[in-house]
Amino acid sequence: MKRYLVIGAAKSGLASAAYLLDRADTEVILNDSDVTKKEAVEGYFTDKKPQFIWGLPDVAEIKPDLVVLSPGVPPRIKPVQAALAAGIPVISEPELAYENSSARWFGITGTNGKTTTTALAAHLLEGFGAPVFCGGNIGTPLISAVPNLPAEAVVVAELSSFQLELINRFHANAAVFLNLTPDHLDRHGSMAAYGAAKARIFENQGPQDVLIANYDDERVRQMAEKAPGKVWYFSCQTVPPLGMWQEEGRLMVRLSEDEPAHALIDRADIALPGRHNTENIMAAVLGALYFGASEAHICAQLRTFKSVAHRLEAVRTVDGVLYVNDSKGTNPDATEKALNAYERPIVAIMGGRNKGNSFLPLVPLIDEKCRHVVLVGEARGDFIEAFQEKDFHRYSLADDFEQAVDQARLAAQEGDVVLLSPACASWDMFPSYEVRGDLFKKLVNDIDG
Repeated sequence: MKRYLVIGAAKSGLASAAYLLDRADTEVILNDSDVTKKEAVEGYFTDKKPQFIWGLPDVAEIKPDLVVLSPGVPPRIKPVQAALAAGIPVISEPELAYENSSARWFGITGTNGKTTTTALAAHLLEGFGAPVFCGGNIGTPLISAVPNLPAEAVVVAELSSFQLELINRFHANAAVFLNLTPDHLDRHGSMAAYGAAKARIFENQGPQDVLIANYDDERVRQMAEKAPGKVWYFSCQTVPPLGMWQEEGRLMVRLSEDEPAHALIDRADIALPGRHNTENIMAAVLGALYFGASEAHICAQLRTFKSVAHRLEAVRTVDGVLYVNDSKGTNPDATEKALNAYERPIVAIMGGRNKGNSFLPLVPLIDEKCRHVVLVGEARGDFIEAFQEKDFHRYSLADDFEQAVDQARLAAQEGDVVLLSPACASWDMFPSYEVRGDLFKKLVNDIDG
């Protein structure tokens, strides 16, 4: 009998435990340090139930054959280090899914744009032939569906650095590396460690696989040069060796040195604003081409794709002011992309929990783009410090989220954009960026107008 220890009882951990319970001759132990979740977690299981351990587990006493670590739990905790020291494998949920899958894999990572690119890639592949499953960091745990997929299926998986740092044999037939900017430094400790975790998405590729990489991101381009398979690039600035680029308003493609470049589609035909979304589009298209979707099918799907919730999501126009929900903008780079997506004056709502980033580099763009900024949450002091250093004074402070939206409404003028793009995590006030974005949408929809 094999004994499995699953650490972390959120979505990923619950799905992993449920899958392992269905295997023959297994003993599953589910652990979480948050005792307040006890009733909900134990109620999740009906027929087969794991053994529950609350608080830090004693790995020496449990003696597991394998540890599955949820992405929200840092590997530095004592039980994980004890397992590694004892030679016990510690893997992530995507690794567990991969090891029990016969499907083909399309993995997508990067600091920003992962969810939009993942959703778009799945949309482009839908209806072309092979079954498609979309999951991972985007929402649905991979282990909940992947083991039942046929070999011809394509798994489109959004993969975070937290999920990738504990892979072993995971192998993406096509892998996207969108960009790399400072984020999650509170967990990884350095940009080098953060980048190394992201780069694991292509480390097990072979000659028939492809890495789809951002040619305009110097860090990504340098990492891509070490890829073991072929590399297709995308660029908004230049013509890359092979891949896609933007030229005179059209998206161009060339995948072989033996073929001429040709236009795929006019950029204006795709309803996703911003240069960053041009990058996301090209990455998703290249992946769809790799898996055999026709250009005609891809273009038809591109024209019908709608933006993903909480990512430059247009909520409503009130009194000539467009309200946009970009709650997924949880770091300065994401907020920079959001600010650059609009040519109209912006009233921005920023703040939350800082993930170890400096806001100083963002201030010149804020000064250029924003009529006013409303600050809310724990990171207000960090923003104020950066604003004062750059002599920026067009901001106000809100005590809560409702007040922040009201201040933004009052500051906005006809023709402006009120943009929620916090540049911070939500955890100081909300359990997730989705809850934050949903409240923003509710408050906006409650505005009289």
